[in-house]
This record gives sequence, C-alpha cells and structure tokens, in this order.
Amino acid sequence: MFREERHQAIVTLLQSHGRVSVADLSERFGVSEVTIRVDLQALVNQGSVVRTHGGAILAGYGVQDLSLLRRRQRHVAEKARIAAAAAELVGDGEAIFLDSSSTTLAILSHIRQRYDLTVVTNSLVVAQELLASPKITVVMPGGTLHHDTVSLIDAGGLKIVERCNISKGFFGAHGLTLEDGFTDVSEAEARLKRSIVGMCRQVIALLDATKWGRAGVASFADAEDADILIADAAPEEMVSQMRALGVEVNCIG
Repeated sequence: MFREERHQAIVTLLQSHGRVSVADLSERFGVSEVTIRVDLQALVNQGSVVRTHGGAILAGYGVQDLSLLRRRQRHVAEKARIAAAAAELVGDGEAIFLDSSSTTLAILSHIRQRYDLTVVTNSLVVAQELLASPKITVVMPGGTLHHDTVSLIDAGGLKIVERCNISKGFFGAHGLTLEDGFTDVSEAEARLKRSIVGMCRQVIALLDATKWGRAGVASFADAEDADILIADAAPEEMVSQMRALGVEVNCIG
C-alpha cells in the first residue's frame, strides 16, 4: 500500500471509529509505529486529524460530539427507554450522581417525585431542571464552566462531593471498548468522572447501541468498574465479555 493510500485508509477508520491508536494501525498496515507516527503527523499538517496520546482523532470531532443540544436530539427514543430502566434503580432517601451526558439527563423526568433524594451533579442543566423539585437536594462541585456540556469541570472542586455518601452513580459515555473501558471525548470531563466513579458504591453505565466498540479521547473507568450496564441493544460478543468481567448487563431492546 502506498503512503497516500494508507493516509486515506486512516481517515476512513477515524470516520468509522472516532479514534485510532498507533499500535493498532501499525499492526493493521504491517508497518512500524515510527512510520504510523509520520503518517499521523502528515495528516495533522493537512488539518485532517488531531494527535492524542497514543493515537489520533478527526479534527473537530470532539467539539462537534460534545455539543449538548446535538446529543439530546440523537437517539431520543432509545435514550428514553434506557433512562426509564435506570430510574427504577433510584429509591427515596438516596444520594445519587448524574453526569452531564444526554442519556443521563433523560432520567430526570422519572425521579422528580422521589422523596428526600440528593442529586450530586456537575451539570447545570440537571440543576436547573430540578429547581421545581423542592423534595430533591442538589449538590454541585465547584469548577470551570464547560460550554459544550453546560457543566462545571474541575476535579479540584470535589471537596463538597466527598462528604456525600453516593449510593449510585449514573454515567453516560462516548463509547466502550474492553481495552479502553468507558471513554469521553473531553479529557477534562473524563478526569472529573474518573474521580467520582471512585466515590460511588454502585457505578451504572448507560449506553445506546451506537456506543459499543467506540472509543473517545480519554478513559474515565475500566470496563470492569461498572456494576450495572443498561443498554437498548448491544453486540452479543461484547455483552458476554462484559458479563465475564462481573458486570450486570441489561439490554432492554
């Protein structure tokens, strides 16, 4: 394969998977990792890709995918079914964490009538939508406003959250692979979520069918860190692999 053909093949892979790694490309094309790094730098110079640690993503990919408005308009019916199943796990008197993902936001309509519920969240949208629910206490970490996700992001602002006994954490993800675990396209968001994952007694992942086998820029949890995974549909092989790791997978299709 000529260099130009390899470049086009790399871009095609990025369009399909969102992210590529130097090691995987080296094995796929039968060339050295040095050659792949040269290829990626050439694509960076063309403005086609953005280099990440160990690989690359498409230029502009992360910004587009982080837009909360766009994400809330995608796969609405699937997210609604996932959210309804997730809300059944929430009981009165609990403290739960809701991240700023669009799937997690769909839970709100199902929990407004819970009693003595504490919702820990970094999402300004979650906080705003719960203003009309006086029985629910909202706790927010400090941080810097991230405009695309309408959330506060700063792992250093978690001191108030550390005082909460979080029984369940609900996390959306850009994607899930066995190698990368649960990933996000924002490194800062992933860093915050990684800290909160460690504070939750139960970690509950919410994934629509498009997220399986897909990887973002940064990992916030290993695959086995999830206690429960709720999905509308999923590839059978990956479901079996997740269950082998001890994860309870509920496909509500």
